Amino acid sequence: MSTEYNGYITTERIDGADDGPLAGRTVAVKDNISTEGVRTTCGSAMLDDYVPPYDATVVERITAAGGTIPGKTNMDEFGMGTTTETSAFGSTENPVAEGHVPGGSSGGSAAVVTAGDADMALGTDTGGSVRAPAAFCGVVGIKPTYGLVSRYGVVAYGNSLEQVGPIAPTVKEAAELLEVIAGPDPSDATTRDAREARSASDSRAGDARETSEERSEDAYDYAAAADGDIDGLDIGIPMELLDGADERVTEVFWDAIDDLEARGATYHDVDLECLRYAVEAYYVTAMSEASSNLARFDGVRYGQSGGYDGNWNETFARAREEGFGEEVKSRVLLGTYALSAGYQDKYYKKAQDARAWIKRDINDALEGADVLASPTMPVPPMELGESLEDPLTMYLADANTTPANLANLPAISVPAGETDGGLPVGLQFMGPAFGERAIIRAGSALA
Repeated sequence: MSTEYNGYITTERIDGADDGPLAGRTVAVKDNISTEGVRTTCGSAMLDDYVPPYDATVVERITAAGGTIPGKTNMDEFGMGTTTETSAFGSTENPVAEGHVPGGSSGGSAAVVTAGDADMALGTDTGGSVRAPAAFCGVVGIKPTYGLVSRYGVVAYGNSLEQVGPIAPTVKEAAELLEVIAGPDPSDATTRDAREARSASDSRAGDARETSEERSEDAYDYAAAADGDIDGLDIGIPMELLDGADERVTEVFWDAIDDLEARGATYHDVDLECLRYAVEAYYVTAMSEASSNLARFDGVRYGQSGGYDGNWNETFARAREEGFGEEVKSRVLLGTYALSAGYQDKYYKKAQDARAWIKRDINDALEGADVLASPTMPVPPMELGESLEDPLTMYLADANTTPANLANLPAISVPAGETDGGLPVGLQFMGPAFGERAIIRAGSALA
């Protein structure tokens, strides 16, 4: 196993069952997903020596399906970042673009897959953290519908936004892993049964060519949808997600759209003005939730100790000062400010209003299209260190991925090609709630 690109934090093997759909395959797991008896750090010095006493539901399902976990992958600290450079355990380098970032926050997961050090991997996606590294590393990443996959055992960052998702070399392999981890979980009240959810939907429910009975019966049969058949597929393209994108990226994107059109798909422009506010709505929401979720890391119950000296406030502050990195501190402070008395209506409430607007308009757009398409990331992989000097660049890079999280909808990133300089470019398909089969079918035409 190569360690040159720093894809793993811990390389402790967890064996799976003797047989099952994942038998003989390795599935690396992002280091914010609990693994019983194996260190889970969230990429933070705060949890440097934390060992969970239980497995996350997704880990239980992987091992029960025969998958072997080779280790825990590097990540931006607590999932806060787009480049996997905020990790307390060092940056991860992109294995297919030397000197460039692999994307984040699940950069380690994408890196070990593209380097061949794991067959598949799990990441978590709060604002694009599965799709961004998939795009930058030239692999496939799926962000499922909110509620399709259990979050039990996932260390929370922005719990109304995040979902666990698969990363794999091909769409079919990613779909096979999604089949294993998807489904209701009594330990997570936010999960839903995809069969019931899709049958109750009045929308296209994932694929206009399927009957309601077929949608119900095949709700979890994702791999079968990866058939590459896109004849008659109607693609909507929100032009707002191409405005301001790097020309090298848009050139690859339109070449891929031409390829899809040649294979029987059609496309039309979609006007979604609301998307201009997606980054702002996302960061206010995510930072506010992070402020609440990370309050538990006080150095008393778990995490780095502040060394009690008679004053609990100083002890807590010292533990968090020493345990958290600069990006985490920044987001917690901003989130606390947005939720504070006198400012909650000015910031947090407005962000929720914008979120509702985005969700409504995207759902309306999906009434007239099977999927929506855009570049996954508006820029090619940045050079290592580039975005750390300009955090705004990192935040704005999430412009195309955050809408799916705000609207709780499924999205997939597939390799679309490379720039003239050989840097990977991803194409994103977004679908209706529990319409994973539609985005998988669309994506399988390219990967």
